[in-house]
Amino acid sequence: MTFVTDSASARVFDGPPRVIVTRRLLPAVEERMAQLFDVSLNREDRPMSRNELAAALQDCDVLVPTVTDTIDVDLIKQAGERLGLIANFGAGTEHIDLAAARARKIMVTNTPGVFTDDTADLTLALIILVSRKFSEGARVLREGRWQGWGPSAMLGHSLGGKRLGIVGMGRIGQAVAHRARAFGMQIHYHNRHRLPSSLENMVSARYEADLDKLVAEADILTFHCPAAPDTAALLDRRRLSLMKPGACVVNTARGQIIDEQALIEALTEQRIGGAGLDVFANEPNVNPQLLAAPGVVALPHLGSATEEGRGAAGERIIANIQFWVDGHRPPDQVLPELP
Repeated sequence: MTFVTDSASARVFDGPPRVIVTRRLLPAVEERMAQLFDVSLNREDRPMSRNELAAALQDCDVLVPTVTDTIDVDLIKQAGERLGLIANFGAGTEHIDLAAARARKIMVTNTPGVFTDDTADLTLALIILVSRKFSEGARVLREGRWQGWGPSAMLGHSLGGKRLGIVGMGRIGQAVAHRARAFGMQIHYHNRHRLPSSLENMVSARYEADLDKLVAEADILTFHCPAAPDTAALLDRRRLSLMKPGACVVNTARGQIIDEQALIEALTEQRIGGAGLDVFANEPNVNPQLLAAPGVVALPHLGSATEEGRGAAGERIIANIQFWVDGHRPPDQVLPELP
């Protein structure tokens, strides 16, 4: 018999906790979960329907969702009394109603930090691809339209000396800054709170309190902030109009941060130089006009898609569940924001 306590409640299990996982994880992670818990796995690896999520919430002690699962207040209200932990796969928790979970005394954990380097690597790749027009060059070659080398053909822009505007200077934003510094870029950032000077000095980053000014002066603008009501359409039509002609946008955070229709117009009218996108507003449904717009490099949400990162996330989830089952506070508990 296992006795579990947390800040809100105490639980007693007569056997292994019932764990339901909403998507396929790496085989080694699933195998370890099967050894430790009474686990139900999603063998089809498709997003669960709302009805399936409701049924899962009524039939488990622990739910392991991902960003493709919206766990809103209505679903949480339907959860069974046994549900005590939502162990999210990924750092972002905007798809989970944290207030509703807290009201039901359901703990929420995430996997912070495990995808930082992978997402930062992808961000730099998109910066390079868009700035140098490498994707366009590959398409010309693949379609048999290349006429040979020419001194004025398919010219992009070098990165050295360019101003990189980073919106959101958390773990990933800082990792991007470290990488961009090696390319000789000037790093400016906007954040809810200014970083300590020691961190700014490490990456030679300058704080800009005025987001509009950061947008207007950046050669490349990259987003690393969470999806939230105050970040929805953060880059809207007005801010896009502030950007330099030829400036580029990169987004590896959340699709809702950019007004996609306004971005399509700015790209189509060639008011900006391009966009590198790994996330979209209505995934997996992507606006065809966005994919067809000039200067766009689009990827299917690959920021965390490495075996190392996905394996580490799975291990963190197992640890969070095990801590909870053993009666300890999980190391990655998501705490409510202070007012």
